[in-house]
Amino acid sequence: MAASVSSEEDRERRIKNSGLYFDVSLDERDPVVYSSSYNISFMGIEKLHPFDASKWGRIQKFLADEGVLNQKRIVEPVEATTDDLLVVHTEKYLDSLRRSLVVAQITEVPPVALLPNFIVQRKVLQPFRKQVGGTVLSAKLAKERGWAINIGGGFHHCCANEGGGFCAYADITLAIQFAYTRLAITRVMIIDLDAHQGNGHERDFMNDDRVYIIDLYNSDIYPWDQAAKKRINQPVALKSGTSNEKYLALLSQELKKAGDIFKPELVVYNAGTDILEGDPLGRLLVTPEGVKQRDEMVFQFAKDQRCPIMMLTSGGYMKTSARVIADSITNLAAKRLISLPSGASGSSTCTEMNHPCQDL
Repeated sequence: MAASVSSEEDRERRIKNSGLYFDVSLDERDPVVYSSSYNISFMGIEKLHPFDASKWGRIQKFLADEGVLNQKRIVEPVEATTDDLLVVHTEKYLDSLRRSLVVAQITEVPPVALLPNFIVQRKVLQPFRKQVGGTVLSAKLAKERGWAINIGGGFHHCCANEGGGFCAYADITLAIQFAYTRLAITRVMIIDLDAHQGNGHERDFMNDDRVYIIDLYNSDIYPWDQAAKKRINQPVALKSGTSNEKYLALLSQELKKAGDIFKPELVVYNAGTDILEGDPLGRLLVTPEGVKQRDEMVFQFAKDQRCPIMMLTSGGYMKTSARVIADSITNLAAKRLISLPSGASGSSTCTEMNHPCQDL
């Protein structure tokens, strides 16, 4: 099971009492989760890290401006509470976030250490907690609709007792624990296609074979977590400079292999765009068109498996990432792998996308 200070009884109680799952009208909302509270901005300090801390808002704006996404149909999540976080995290770890120095180390922005912690909580950690709420809710929406996209989340370097790599909370682990208890899901596939190894969720599910992990990552870059690598069911260790064609060929091969081995009831897709050519941290050579093809392949895989899928936007360290993500979501809609009615022309349903969500 995922590591936690909670007993199984405590975990189940917290999950059942949580407000992170709430009912969303099929007629009034689409399974796209976002809040303006996701974005991080405080006196320009956020610019000291290469991550684009306004990426999430710009993705939403691109989609809304182009008529792909109706803002009135977006689902706004609630912020994860301490009780929610204790489903996975240890009290000791959560207490450590009350020290600004610890948050500075996790976010890799040294000046954060000089700020009063109440400011750090409000300007840095609260946006993260809101995104955690979005990730947890996305699993529920995916089960109900066949798919869901959280325009945020994917903090895959954080585990129960340690954060790092701009990841302060283990949202993927939390979403899966909630899905176990509230959705009666027993088989989850994590497809982690961020350029960095997803060592956080790998550590959390070290002894839980209900989770099957595919991870394509650049082995030349952070986090170099050898212990966590042992948990990956299908590891693909790439090298810096891996080409677009090779990347997509490897992904196609791994998805085919996974489909023959494991039948998931939920796919958690960590769709980082730091694989893009020119990304200063990812150091791979995938094109914007390659990202479109990648996302299309993963959503087609879920459709072929007749399995709900939730997508998280995860890493991406160029200003162009937001545009690429928006274009890819637009492509998914054009290929009818997701349904995003603009205006009041209709609502998304599971049956439209051939996802038998209600029968899982």
